[in-house]
Amino acid sequence: MIDRRFLLTTAAGLGALLTFKWLRVTPAEAAEKFEIEKTDAEWRKQLTPAQYDILRQEGTERPYSSPLNKEKRKGTFACAGCDNALFSSETKFESGTGWPSFYQPLPNAVGERKDSTLGMTRTEIHCRRCGGHLGHVFDDGPKPTGLRYCMDGLAMIFKPATPSAS
Repeated sequence: MIDRRFLLTTAAGLGALLTFKWLRVTPAEAAEKFEIEKTDAEWRKQLTPAQYDILRQEGTERPYSSPLNKEKRKGTFACAGCDNALFSSETKFESGTGWPSFYQPLPNAVGERKDSTLGMTRTEIHCRRCGGHLGHVFDDGPKPTGLRYCMDGLAMIFKPATPSAS
């Protein structure tokens, strides 16, 4: 038989899980300023619902769902929120994780912050210009950096390199 204490404990636990994302924001993160700042309504108007969830709410896409996983052309991966160039195709590699992975960002392209959600400490990667959440970086990547920037494909757009005129 379910008693009142069990129901209250379960409800409190579910409530904590649902609000966990907002509880992890520290005053330093809340005060962080970016070159491009927009209201929540402006971001919602500009981005698709899925892009908004990832870039503005720190969501993630299902593994193996991004067309950018199979992108093999030369070019640049840019922020879907502000068009900031983030990664060169030269640093992209197949990590087997289901998300586009890179061993190095372009200079001055991304920022980092500590992410302590899900009971572990990770390094969250965001766009330096607009603060949009891109993914996380791990120390199990290939040479020369040993890093794996595991990025959400919906957080980026691909810009193919233009052929040089001969």
